[in-house]
Amino acid sequence: MLREPLSPAVLAEVVDGGQTFRWNRLPDGVWQGVWAGCVARLKPAGSDGLLWSAPQELAGIVADGLPAYFGTMLRFDRLVDDLPWRSDAHLARCLKAFPGLRLLRQPLEETLLCFLCSATKQIVQIKQMVELLAQRHGREIVPGIHRLPTWAELATVSEEALRSCQLGFRARYVSQTAQILAEKAGWLDQLEYLPYREAKERLRELPGVGEKVADCVLLFGAGRFEAFPVDVWITKTMELRYELDGWAPQQIAHFGRMHFGACAGLAQQYLFAWERAQGRG
Repeated sequence: MLREPLSPAVLAEVVDGGQTFRWNRLPDGVWQGVWAGCVARLKPAGSDGLLWSAPQELAGIVADGLPAYFGTMLRFDRLVDDLPWRSDAHLARCLKAFPGLRLLRQPLEETLLCFLCSATKQIVQIKQMVELLAQRHGREIVPGIHRLPTWAELATVSEEALRSCQLGFRARYVSQTAQILAEKAGWLDQLEYLPYREAKERLRELPGVGEKVADCVLLFGAGRFEAFPVDVWITKTMELRYELDGWAPQQIAHFGRMHFGACAGLAQQYLFAWERAQGRG
């Protein structure tokens, strides 16, 4: 049991709302996810938390890895309470709509790969791309389920083979980044220990990594909660709810960090979830 009492709707938003791309809904409200060398299934169990299961041979590493992946060592309730919801009525509305929403702490290598695939694509398309990458170029974890390839493994894959995984123009970015990272062992891991701005600048040296991708990688893969990714949904919510019409993405990101504070990225996820829900509605 994972002592995180998430409703089915909030769990769906956490694992299928754009933070990560390797979770899929199974029958009876069960979600199956893959990260690093782990495969797990989750199901909400009311106020008790989340029931989890894993293949027998992976039970040990999943038991160790799942709490870290869900950030259970963090008190998200306290982090949320520190956000400026008392003076920001729209933020308060978003917090109320998704109680318990959290940020996952994903493997940094995988997060970079997934968000390099994300440019101009919707969640369902990104999931298709990363699944093809895993199936064709990643190591099998259990029968039929593969982990994503490492950057060293991707460095041996041709750009043409990457394009066949539906990557399109993104294949060039993935291929070039793989060559760089294969030659610089430990370069990516160093980002977790650099100041936010320096880490972002270094990430942006990689092919295909712009402002939004860099912030997504830092927020979801390095635990840098001050990162404030700006995509079409955040641009929309900032225009409609905060009157930032005509602001450039960099200006919006700066406003987000100033207005929401040290956990701006957590606020961003609530805003993002709420605006997407309105769009679906």
